[in-house]
Amino acid sequence: MDKLPKDPTADHPQDAHQSLDPEDWSAFRQQSHRMLDDMLDFVEHLRERPVWQPIPQTSRAKFQVTLPQQGQSLESAHETFMQDILPYGPGNSHPGFMGWVQGGGTPVGMLADMLAAGLNANVGGRDQMPVEVERQIVRWMRELFAFPETASGVFVTGTSMANLMAVLVARTVALGKSVRQQGLREFAMQLTAYTSVEAHGCVAQAMDLAGFGTSALRRIPSNDLFEMDTQALEAAIEADRAAGFQPFFIAGTAGSVDVGAVDPLNEIADIAARQNCWFHVDGAFGALGMMSPKVAPLLQGIQRADSIAFDFHKWGQVQYDAGFLLVRDAAQHMDAFAAPVAYLRRESRGLAGGSPWPCDFGPDLSRGFRALKTWFTLQVYGTEKLGNIISQTCDLAQYLVQQISQHSSLELVAPVALNVVCFRYLGETKYNSSQRNLDDLNRDIVADLHESGIAVPSTTTVRGQLAIRVAIVNHRTHRGDLDAMLNAVIAVGKTRTDQATE
Repeated sequence: MDKLPKDPTADHPQDAHQSLDPEDWSAFRQQSHRMLDDMLDFVEHLRERPVWQPIPQTSRAKFQVTLPQQGQSLESAHETFMQDILPYGPGNSHPGFMGWVQGGGTPVGMLADMLAAGLNANVGGRDQMPVEVERQIVRWMRELFAFPETASGVFVTGTSMANLMAVLVARTVALGKSVRQQGLREFAMQLTAYTSVEAHGCVAQAMDLAGFGTSALRRIPSNDLFEMDTQALEAAIEADRAAGFQPFFIAGTAGSVDVGAVDPLNEIADIAARQNCWFHVDGAFGALGMMSPKVAPLLQGIQRADSIAFDFHKWGQVQYDAGFLLVRDAAQHMDAFAAPVAYLRRESRGLAGGSPWPCDFGPDLSRGFRALKTWFTLQVYGTEKLGNIISQTCDLAQYLVQQISQHSSLELVAPVALNVVCFRYLGETKYNSSQRNLDDLNRDIVADLHESGIAVPSTTTVRGQLAIRVAIVNHRTHRGDLDAMLNAVIAVGKTRTDQATE
């Protein structure tokens, strides 16, 4: 085959061609170096910045203008980013961010994201190396979770999407592939699913989006440790069978949203096997605890799951977004999503080879190269170091529990299984007021802390009480950050209670 000329434009010198590439590559390189340096400076000096700060109206106003007809310089756009976007992000990279389970990212992941963006690969399919990188992650996850060689996996936006996809796979297994054409109305049986009352709301949303409706999801009570009550689970399944329903799906939780509890996965696996139900684990952040020798024993039974959903962008510290679904049986996984069409014909050679494609395992055809930042993170740091980070966050949670116990003005409101600590401020003299006032007090304390820039915890409700929730996920967080947060809670709480009693 003839080679292309070194400069294809030489044959058509008369062409008037528009391109989005820079006219002056030298100047562009200089500006890009400044932009990269600015982001590295941002990460290096995170501690010198507030965790979060309110957005001034002047900055909001810059993003309420009409669609630009004429472009501006890259330098000008970057200046707007530095002044009006960078200072007002959510703050999850900061060591003082501890309100929600969000990873802090790494400089390695940031650079990998830049490389992926430069390559600009659509990883929906075809015979390309980015697909091979994703397959490598699948093989590594099989190894981590002791899944068989028949297992498949796919990157998605996050665990919410992965949980929905797991429900769809289980639906296809329960009803057959014809459900994809005929829909649920063609089936007389009413399928039911089960999860703990402590499960994330996206499990119910998955039932909604899959067409079952949230009323088909049975929310099983939890025990004193906020773990699913397995006796209640089996009783609910038996009651549904007696009523003519068809139980088909059980979702265990590895790291509950409110307190970080882990369901008894081995017991749930036993029940799923006896009841012929799909056993899924929502391990949004907790599943990657398998990399930690301290946490892995708490996850016993996860290797028996039919599917596991989790996020590399939480405990894995990968840049957003990098969710993942692992399914024990690749054939069942493909049955739920593969949809061959003429314009996606698979060939034995050329770019259209390499079947099966990632799009055969999920709803997305257009997919970014999420696997690269995950590959870089695992390759550069290794599971031993990442596992130590996970252990460290759990150790910090226990340190915080100890500190809370030393202050009469504070009260722990839930047991701590992993890295989430829920407590509340009561006041130096056990602030004697209604539950509603205590809830309002703690809600105001959290908002005050956000606006101070010192720390960002969140709130949740634990057994009817509003609690301050601290989720320690960021690899940059250390004891000093927890001390600063706790001291601020006490100081702000005292100020507010003093003002209330004047």
